[in-house]
Amino acid sequence: MAEKYDSDDRNGTVPVDEQERTSHKSKGLHSEDQTVYETLRRLIAEVFSPDKAKGSSLFQRVKVSITENGPAVEKACRNIGCDVLCWTRRGSPLRALLVISVGTIALLALTGLLIFLLFFLAATFNAVVISLLVSLAAVGGFLALFFACITAVYIGALTVALFVISTATISAIVAVVIAAGWIGFFCVVWLAIRKSFGIAKQSMSAGSSVISAFSHARRAHKD
Repeated sequence: MAEKYDSDDRNGTVPVDEQERTSHKSKGLHSEDQTVYETLRRLIAEVFSPDKAKGSSLFQRVKVSITENGPAVEKACRNIGCDVLCWTRRGSPLRALLVISVGTIALLALTGLLIFLLFFLAATFNAVVISLLVSLAAVGGFLALFFACITAVYIGALTVALFVISTATISAIVAVVIAAGWIGFFCVVWLAIRKSFGIAKQSMSAGSSVISAFSHARRAHKD
């Protein structure tokens, strides 16, 4: 058996497991210490850095980058979720309240941003379509005036939408922070009361044991 391994080493062969591990690391698909930032940075870098082997068109680069780095991003997100869950379970209820509050605030912020982006895309599409339709039927100064009006309405609608969405999102975040603060306060009071009752119970049990021992010793001394 030793001669077989020596011959393999002399021939320069690499075990199959080592070859697979090396190929996976070269592709960037399976790495134990990958983070979400690293995987997302590699995904975006492969999209915006042209590579002849992955195609010259933007759509082709996006498709190849998502195909190669999608599992790594999913695995990194799952690892972070498991780490946060384990960290939450190891702590007190206040830690769980902190995680829930931060997650709710982040979800509200992302929801507000998504709503604004959807409104922005819808307003842009409507403005472009209306401009194209009117440009086919109008010419001259009326067309210029119409484009100016469309631009003003577009900017005003986006401003109002941004104000309303940001106000609603900030109000929801403030409400979540206030609710989390009150819940945290009541949790602290409850934990303090439980701790105080536990200490008082231990003190009473210790005092009763000392009194019983003293009375027993006194009775034994009288006898």
